[in-house]
Amino acid sequence: MKSYMARSQDFDKKWYLIDANGKTVGRIATRIATILRGKGKPEFTPHADIGDFVIVVNAEKVVFTGNKWSQKTYYRHTNHPGGIKDITAEKLLEKEPGEILKKAVWGMLPKNKWQDTLIQRMKVYTGGEHPHAPQQPEVLEV
Repeated sequence: MKSYMARSQDFDKKWYLIDANGKTVGRIATRIATILRGKGKPEFTPHADIGDFVIVVNAEKVVFTGNKWSQKTYYRHTNHPGGIKDITAEKLLEKEPGEILKKAVWGMLPKNKWQDTLIQRMKVYTGGEHPHAPQQPEVLEV
């Protein structure tokens, strides 16, 4: 008896479309991370890249619960002494609306060599239009 081991080249990548209008950031992010990783497939194998592509539209209309718009802070460092920078979720939404969702999904992906590859398969757009119509994305409800 042999164990089945999925290989990346044995799978065709599907495209999924998610409308983020009025949806909670964490709930969308968990669903996106699961699709990008391929964990929803019965053939999931941790070492194989069998995940799919995700298109997110209306990224500027995501919702946080509670007072997170004013209290949630994103930090980054310039790699210079005293170079820590912070920005609230409210200001980040004004500056780069899709970045809130990208940061949420980034934190849910595995911290290994796959992280950069998987996040590149997530396409985030403000507004309802996207240029990926030829890929015939399947609409997903979250």
